[in-house]
Amino acid sequence: MAFDFKKEYREFYMPPKQPGIMEIPQMNFLAVRGKGDPNEENGAYSKALNLLYGMAWTIKMSYKGIYKIEGFFEYVVPPLEGLWWQKGIHGVDYSRKGNFQWISLIRLPEFVKKADFEWALEEAAKKKKMDFSAVEFFTYTEGLCVQCMHIGSYDDEPATILEMESYAEENGCAIDITEKRYHHEIYLNDPRKTQVSKLKTVIRHPVRKI
Repeated sequence: MAFDFKKEYREFYMPPKQPGIMEIPQMNFLAVRGKGDPNEENGAYSKALNLLYGMAWTIKMSYKGIYKIEGFFEYVVPPLEGLWWQKGIHGVDYSRKGNFQWISLIRLPEFVKKADFEWALEEAAKKKKMDFSAVEFFTYTEGLCVQCMHIGSYDDEPATILEMESYAEENGCAIDITEKRYHHEIYLNDPRKTQVSKLKTVIRHPVRKI
């Protein structure tokens, strides 16, 4: 059976609806940076996702070709994630989606090294006749965070975030969103195929001990 990150690391991908504080270790990702409203049809965000999934599936299916990744095992492509911020705003203003800056992410298995990533860039470009140069090998050490599962519309996230902030304060922590630590979302459903009321999103904010 293929390795499934959501099942093997439930503490990262399937937290309860009540906030909790935990240490998030360093992870490697495929990443594409951009800005603008993620809902814009055929916009930068949509194009970024095409690049990410093109690369993710190139790596996932590499075992069927000539190139062999050392330590490879079959796995389920991890869920889409996003780091979000807006210049001059602490946190997120959902009424100004056009001001979003973001880094869209898909986690890489630990066995994928930089050389394997470089091979996949060339392979994906060759097979899909697309420019994949915007995709980065991105290492992120998130550290201490407060997180929980948000159920429902993305626009309703502020209420969940308030609960997270209150929980953090009650447990001796302060929200620590900076130029290097971001509002983080992990998307467990495809919004094109899921009722808005049933969308599951892991929300994660960096914190520091007071």
